[in-house]
Amino acid sequence: MGKKLNTVKEKIEPGKEYSIEDAIKLLRESSFTKFDETVDLALNLGVDPRKSEQMVRGTVVLPHGIGKKVRVLVFAKGEKEREALDAGADFVGAEDLVDKISKGWLDFDKSVATPDVMGLVGKLGKILGPRGLMPNPKIGTVTFDIARTVKEIKAGKIEYKAEKAGIVHVPIGKISFDNEKLLENARTVVNSIIKAKPATSKGKYLKKISISSTMGPGIAVDIATLGKGV
Repeated sequence: MGKKLNTVKEKIEPGKEYSIEDAIKLLRESSFTKFDETVDLALNLGVDPRKSEQMVRGTVVLPHGIGKKVRVLVFAKGEKEREALDAGADFVGAEDLVDKISKGWLDFDKSVATPDVMGLVGKLGKILGPRGLMPNPKIGTVTFDIARTVKEIKAGKIEYKAEKAGIVHVPIGKISFDNEKLLENARTVVNSIIKAKPATSKGKYLKKISISSTMGPGIAVDIATLGKGV
């Protein structure tokens, strides 16, 4: 594995920023694993996330999804329970799911809740919170609009959040995606993050962008090649 990775690294020119098209092409041509690697964008932003007014956080629906089946759990009762099931939710319930999760069950990827059951769901904060699975009104997962939310998540809606160093990591698909799909997903993510720019962010907002696969090295991207508004 080490020899293969070194061979890949030799193809990348140190210090060079590639166009997004060339970076994606190079990434896909250099993949050497037997599994379908995830492709990830890393964006270094000119913000200080330790200041609440400079936190960059949001959601975006990728036009081509992330290449993974997302298991959606919905906390709801009555009519909204039926709505969730009709929209394609994998698990729906209230007290029964809270009890199951409190006993250690976590076989789902995203959770959504209607506002009226959050008092119940709040008991799971210490379990779901650290794992990024807690429904949150800031990212639209505490809502009565259950059908639309479930369908968007299933279609490829992802969350992003700046880490302490001001870096955002976002999956944009699989190495098996063709170049055009990865390109469209990348541009969609970058445009969303630009729109999420805090009003208090001064100076250069998008400082660096790189693209990588699960086992591959990062490839620096020329920000200007990502399109208008960048």
